Amino acid sequence: MTAAVSQSRLPVAATWRKGIARLMDIILHVGAHRSGSTSFQHYLRCNRAHLMHDGTTVWEPHMLRTGLFNGLFAAPHVMNGRDLQRRAMGRVRIHALRAQNEGAKRLLISEENMIGAPRACLRAGMLYPAIGERLARLGATFEGRIARVVMTIRAQDIWWSSVAAFGVGRGHAVPDATRLAAFSSAPRTWRDVITDMAFALPETEIRILPFEQFAGRSDAVLSTAIDRPVPYGHAASWLNRSPDTAKLRSTLAQYQGASNALPSHLAQGEGRWNPFTPLQAANLREAYADDIMWLTAGADGLATLTEDLSRKRAGQSLPSGALTKGQSHDQQNNTCLKGRLAQTG
Repeated sequence: MTAAVSQSRLPVAATWRKGIARLMDIILHVGAHRSGSTSFQHYLRCNRAHLMHDGTTVWEPHMLRTGLFNGLFAAPHVMNGRDLQRRAMGRVRIHALRAQNEGAKRLLISEENMIGAPRACLRAGMLYPAIGERLARLGATFEGRIARVVMTIRAQDIWWSSVAAFGVGRGHAVPDATRLAAFSSAPRTWRDVITDMAFALPETEIRILPFEQFAGRSDAVLSTAIDRPVPYGHAASWLNRSPDTAKLRSTLAQYQGASNALPSHLAQGEGRWNPFTPLQAANLREAYADDIMWLTAGADGLATLTEDLSRKRAGQSLPSGALTKGQSHDQQNNTCLKGRLAQTG
C-alpha cells in the first residue's frame, strides 16, 4: 500500500523535490491539545533567534493564525471562480520556499489545531476523529515531503478532564453523566489516532512522546523533533493550564448565577477537576496503558515511542513559580515576542 502511494505521488511531486524537499526538512509538531503545546510554542518564540541562527525556521500560532492556513482544511468551496483550498496550498508553499531561500535547513510547524479542535473531540465523543483527513491535506500541500511528525499524548482520564475543564472555563456546558460515560467507553484510543496519522502520511516518520515524561521539558521535545542541540532557556515554563475545581465553580456561578445545581464532582473539592467515576477513570487509564504497551512493542512499525526517563527539570509537580503562570503571562511576555515579526512569513 505504501509503495503504491509513493509511486502515484512521484510525477506530481517532481518539481517540489527539486525545490523545498531536497534542501529543507519539514517537521510537524501537532500537539496534542492539553499536552504542553502552548508551553512549547512559548519556548520556541523565546529562542527564535537561536533557532534561526542554527537553520531552523519556526511557524507557530502567532504566525499561522493570522491567515496562512485559511481555507486549507475547509470543505472544497469555490468563490468568485477561486478555489480557496488551492489558494491556501499555494500560499503555504510560497512561504516555505521563502524560508528555504533565506537559509532555513528545516521548517518546524507547531500548531495543535492542525489535527482538529478540542470542541470537535467533545462533540464527537472521541479523540481527533478527522486527524487522518487533515494530515492528508497537509501532506498534499507539501507534496508528500513531510519528514517527521511529533505528537505528545496523555493519559485519557486526565486529557478528557483537561479538555472539558478548559471548555467549561470558557463558558461551555459541563458534560453531563451521559457524555462522561461516552468519553470513558469510547473505543477510539491514541492507537487509532496514530494509525490514522500513519495512513495519511505513509512516508513520514512519526514520533510519539508521553506527556508524563516530557511535561515541562520543552527543550527535550524540540530535541526529539529536530535532532539537534537545543537551547535550555524558558524550557520549563508551564502555561495555559486548565482551571481547577474552585476556579470552575467560580466561573459557573458567574454564568449560572448560582452554584446549587452543580454536579457532585464540581460542588466540592479542590485541585484538579476529575468528573469521572472511579470505574470510568480506571477504564480510561487501562486504555492508555494499552496504547503505551502497543507503542513500546513497536506500534506495528507505524510510529516510534520516544521515552525520556531522566526528567531532570520536571516531575509530576512543577515548581510553584511555574504553576502560577498562565496564557496571559505568555501573551504579555514582550521580551520573547520582540523577534516574532522577524520570522519568515
